[in-house]
Amino acid sequence: MSDTSTTSAECVVIGAGPAGLATARGLARAGRRVVVLERGDGVATSWRAHRRGLRLHTVRRLSALPGRSIPRAYGRYVTSADLVRYFEDYATDNRLDIRFGVSVDAVRREGAGRWSVSTESGERYLTSTLVVATGHNRVPHIPHWAGRDRYRLPLIHVSEYRDARDYLGRDILVVGAGNAAAEAATDLARAGAGRVRMAVRTPPHIVRRRVGLLSSQVVAIAVGRLPVAVADRVAGVISALTVPDLSAKNLPRPRRGLYSRVELDRSVPVQDTGIVELVRRGVVEPVAAVVGFEPGAVRLADGSRVHPDVVIAATGYRRALESLLPGSVPLGEIGSPVSPSGREAEPGLYFAGFSVSATGALRDIANDARRIARSVKRADAPVV
Repeated sequence: MSDTSTTSAECVVIGAGPAGLATARGLARAGRRVVVLERGDGVATSWRAHRRGLRLHTVRRLSALPGRSIPRAYGRYVTSADLVRYFEDYATDNRLDIRFGVSVDAVRREGAGRWSVSTESGERYLTSTLVVATGHNRVPHIPHWAGRDRYRLPLIHVSEYRDARDYLGRDILVVGAGNAAAEAATDLARAGAGRVRMAVRTPPHIVRRRVGLLSSQVVAIAVGRLPVAVADRVAGVISALTVPDLSAKNLPRPRRGLYSRVELDRSVPVQDTGIVELVRRGVVEPVAAVVGFEPGAVRLADGSRVHPDVVIAATGYRRALESLLPGSVPLGEIGSPVSPSGREAEPGLYFAGFSVSATGALRDIANDARRIARSVKRADAPVV
């Protein structure tokens, strides 16, 4: 590769989502020159793709990135459209150097503490500080269920779901029991889908948006400071007092505690935006997990078959970092970083936005950005 295609940069951030923006701003304030590489044509690409009317689960005050509050006019629970506007303003106000339409092909180590970032266009960036902020929702994942290739009816990933009005009067099977599944099922049922079932493999913890006068996020932050075993017990008491037992509706309470699930399974609780009442009334019907497909039917774990018009797979995403990073950087089973988000994984290499907690993804992202900026600033400090 010729020298004309190589750019040297003090810091390179891959991804212009909230984690990339917050980290770039922190590094710039630490005195570093930062280049942000973004494959899309605007900031927060994944947020732009969310369904119409989606709102944050976390409150506005605790969802802001460092250095700029979210406008009060956006309401307590901000819509994805308003959040994108906030991210655009954040990038502009902080004068971030974002190169749009740049797809990173691979990252390689170039000696001690140096990293080479190659792009699909052939350009290469050399840097001493590299931050991977490509996010949780990089590649939609649908399991390879038996017979899936022979299924003849519509089967989409929830990332393709945009508007419940497209499904009026139709029989829908939502596969999954996380927040994306619960929100899609709630949205569809309220908008007039003919029938909505939710295939549940592992029952989720469900929490109310508010506990008394407090938001569930504030409660989660306070309880999360306790030892995990104690936090599980406190969360169990709160759940028993605020969320009805839905076992009779085929949605029992989980056996493992809420905070243990977050720590061991990286599974966050489902925020109740209406799913509890819909399940209680039988409007949304939890059914057994999907185990396979036939040309016109879906097979469930209890031996039954259902015949939906559309299957919406809310079955998660893969981080897909295996093709991006060298084999010497440890990754987990689904391509997630093994090292803690926001901390130096290898000399000069950081991950941002990969934390999983019960206290809010945007709050975690802000904390990651602050930690990375502090770490880089300490590395620049002269040794006395």
